This record gives sequence, structure tokens and C-alpha cells, in this order.
Amino acid sequence: MKESDIRFLKLLILVNGAVPLALLGWDAKHHQLGANPQNFAILTTGMMTLVFLVLTLAVTPLRKITGWNWLIQFRRMLGLYAFFYACVHFQLFFSLDRGFSLASTLSEMVKRKYLIVGSTALLVMVPLALTSTNAMIKWMGGKRWRALHRLAYVAAIAGVIHYYLQVKADVRQPLAFAAVLAILFGYRLLVYWRSRKPKEVTSDQ
Repeated sequence: MKESDIRFLKLLILVNGAVPLALLGWDAKHHQLGANPQNFAILTTGMMTLVFLVLTLAVTPLRKITGWNWLIQFRRMLGLYAFFYACVHFQLFFSLDRGFSLASTLSEMVKRKYLIVGSTALLVMVPLALTSTNAMIKWMGGKRWRALHRLAYVAAIAGVIHYYLQVKADVRQPLAFAAVLAILFGYRLLVYWRSRKPKEVTSDQ
């Protein structure tokens, strides 16, 4: 793929990644977020976090299956968008639901375990975002960097559990995310198993 096409697609992802938040802000301004606007905003940003996490994790399998190596150039942007929406998600909860009260937030986390799981997902994503630059990859070395960024699966799994425990009644959406993650993780395990499998020794007859 041409470099100009890559730049255009990056711009497309950059613009479209911001659309959900822009629409959320527009609907909030015009009081169109439903009966419980703060809950809708918190759930929407949480949903977008999971969407971008799954897209990030899907890049490598898609690249290997299709041979489209240029896909790897979008993984960083997708991952940063996942972290961005996770931060917005937490900020909305901290401000709208807890009124910027640290004591109230900690008290709520003790009572509701899904908040601890969700916070774990956010904390795991912090080192991933901080080490997403080319300079950090070079400083850490490819092997250590790849090992660290496998934590993206931990963040995604924690995010799905957080979502599942929160919705309580209609669990179809978190289960759908869980199914996609299971497929992606299963593919990773298959690749790892095949790479570790001893090659058969053949001899001339």
C-alpha cells in the first residue's frame, strides 16, 4: 500500500475515532441522553474502550491471516484511542457519579467489586500507552516491549468482566465481547503452540 494511502487511513481512523465522543457531547448539550444521561455517557465511553481494545488486539491476527502487513501501522492509534476512552470513562464516573470525591469513589469501589476490576483494566493500560512510542520500543527492545504489551489482553479481559458484572440483567453485549476475545486469544495460543511444536525430522529413503 502506498504511503499516501496509509496517511489517509490514519487520518480516517483519527477522525472517526473521535466521532462517538463528539456525538455524545452533542446529545448531552441538547439533552438527548435519555432518562439517566450520566449513566448513558459512562456506559457509552466504556463500550468504546472495549471496541478499540478489541480492534487493537485484532490487528496482528488479521495481518498474519491476510498478509496485509500495513495493518500494523494502525495498531498504535487504535490502542491510544482505547486508553483515551478508558480515561474519559473513569473521569465521567469520578465527576458525574462521585462528584470528584476520592473518599466516595474508594468507598464505592469497596462496595462494588466491578469497579475494582475496571480500575485494574485502566491501570494496566497506563504502561501500554506510555510505551507506545518508537523511542520506547527502541529503548525497551522488541522482545521486552512485546511481552509488556501482551497486557492488552489482561486489560480487555478485565474490561469485559467489569462490563458483565455491571449490566447484571442483559449480558448479551459483554458475552459478545467475551466471545470475540476468546477467538483472538485462541488464535494467539494456536500460533504459540505451533511455534513451539518440534519440527518433524525427515530422512531420505
